[in-house]
Amino acid sequence: MNGRSLTMQTTAALTGLMLSAMVADAAEVKVFTSVALTNALDELAPIFEQKTGNKLTISYDLAAVQKKRILDGERADVIILTRVMMDDLAKQNKLAPGNIVNVASTPVALAARAGAPKPDISTADAFKQTLLSAKSISYADPAKGGLSGVVASRAIERLGIAEQMKSKTTLVPGAQSPDLVAKGEVELGIAQASEIVPNAGAQLVGPLPGELGSMTQFSGGIGAESASANASKALIDFLAGQEAGSQFKAKGFEPGG
Repeated sequence: MNGRSLTMQTTAALTGLMLSAMVADAAEVKVFTSVALTNALDELAPIFEQKTGNKLTISYDLAAVQKKRILDGERADVIILTRVMMDDLAKQNKLAPGNIVNVASTPVALAARAGAPKPDISTADAFKQTLLSAKSISYADPAKGGLSGVVASRAIERLGIAEQMKSKTTLVPGAQSPDLVAKGEVELGIAQASEIVPNAGAQLVGPLPGELGSMTQFSGGIGAESASANASKALIDFLAGQEAGSQFKAKGFEPGG
């Protein structure tokens, strides 16, 4: 056997050992997170899986629903919800000891149909007139715990136009408002910017103005009963890192925070 063949065999053997070690170390990471992160995590998950060999199983739902699932005793390795919710879960010993890591943030914003003139929402008064002039609007049902819906409802109440808006408002269960705008079923939608930006048929007009607006900070932590603590930490570190940050930005988020 010549030296070149021996080197090739040795390299092949080492590669095989490394792959075996990766498979042996590979973990399945169960993730509970907000539906607002869907577009970003659907693209980031395969990158993380390829880098680490770990497998992600991601459950998306309204943040309030996910928090209740954890409080009711369901197990997740990684939990990514709003900072306030994560702090509350930590107080109730539902997270493993350690830091809660800020992953990304997004403002509650107004959506209009792509190509339509952007309405003026530069001030609270301008936003009020835009809503009153609109033929129809849509946002998440605040009764179901959708964060953007709670912010939208509160803003409309503070503007004193709740009665005028009631008959032309379509409430949706989750992140469907930008879809309704894109299809022309409603004129305007209020949603997380991260739910608007990826929708080609809708355009981001801008965040709700001044004190009417709200920035939602999403943070990650390891579940108290995680069976894959190392892989879970690796995922949170990846999501808080530079590579994921550029992907978050492209989807309407501000990275980290």
